Amino acid sequence: MLRTQKVRLYPNRTMQKVIDNLCDYRRYCWNQGLALWNDMYDESLITTEKKCKPNEYKVRKELIANKADWEYKLSSRCLIWTINDLSKAWKNFFNKSMPDWGKPKFKSKKSPRQGFKTERAKIVDGRLRLDKPRGTKEWFDIPFKGAKSLDGDLKVVSIYRENGKYWASLPFEVGIAKKRETSRNTAVDVNVGHLNYTDGKVNTLPNRLRMLYKRIRHYQRVLARKREVNGNLATQSNNYVKTKAKLQRDYRKVTNIQHDILQKFTTKLVDNYDSIVIEDLDVKRMQMTHVASKGLQRSQFGYFRQILAYKCEWYGKQLILADQFYPSTQRCSECGYIKSGEDKVGLNGNRKYGTKHSEYICYECGAVKDRDENAVYNLLALAN
Repeated sequence: MLRTQKVRLYPNRTMQKVIDNLCDYRRYCWNQGLALWNDMYDESLITTEKKCKPNEYKVRKELIANKADWEYKLSSRCLIWTINDLSKAWKNFFNKSMPDWGKPKFKSKKSPRQGFKTERAKIVDGRLRLDKPRGTKEWFDIPFKGAKSLDGDLKVVSIYRENGKYWASLPFEVGIAKKRETSRNTAVDVNVGHLNYTDGKVNTLPNRLRMLYKRIRHYQRVLARKREVNGNLATQSNNYVKTKAKLQRDYRKVTNIQHDILQKFTTKLVDNYDSIVIEDLDVKRMQMTHVASKGLQRSQFGYFRQILAYKCEWYGKQLILADQFYPSTQRCSECGYIKSGEDKVGLNGNRKYGTKHSEYICYECGAVKDRDENAVYNLLALAN
């Protein structure tokens, strides 16, 4: 199995120039490959012959055959892995169930994140060594920080530049390290702002995050006002650049705080429980409502499920996904009565009976419970 670590790179000016050139080359290969792929795809719709359909091999072969002289100075692995990613993007285009489904788009040099991939990177004396550029005699060994362990075989490394900083994702192929069995099960009910489970509640939107979101909203308004008054010239002013840097800084702080909360909580779950039940929510469809979309986005349901899934795989724990239509909120955890029609509990409670959002009253057995705790015990029943 693969275990990936994200580390911060500290390249000097020469190394930065090499990385920037590879990032630009990756964007160039993507755009050239996508344009060629689009032409082949449009032609295949007319001819309807299988041999005319584009694929990774045809596009890569065409780009290699038409290489310019300056391209030979850069790593050929960048082109190969770029077309490989483009091929995956086109396969996802034919699968509408994929998140962010759509046709692959061209890359922009204005995008805040630029990167490339290589499988020839090595770790030598605690530094990351990239391909030797053509025409140079020395290797470029880049110092980095943030790695907890460097055990296992290093696979395809992703290196990227974001907001003026350089990062690398180091995937190591390691064996599964099973944790001790606890003979305990739990269930997690995800909500906007908090996660409920059998032993309590975890707040995913603490007060420090709310203060940061207020500052983010202020900076966004300032930038929007500058663009509205000065148009395209607004981005060239020093005040605009400074305000944008402050906005990006606060976004990074928000991301780090949320990731820290979820990483610690998921680690606690896999340490203390053998089976974990969560809901298989269709977050993309839930965000269609403008009322809840911002809260859903900030609660990071998708990221929570992602990291819990790979940690359960790492440590040999069982992750159970409840069906999207499982009535965890409407079902009584004691008698099994399921509310329907006007009896259902919604975001604002129940209008017919005047109950609050956090209340669950069973009209069959008369039980009065907290709505989130009731949902947790309904999910927990799936693990038994």
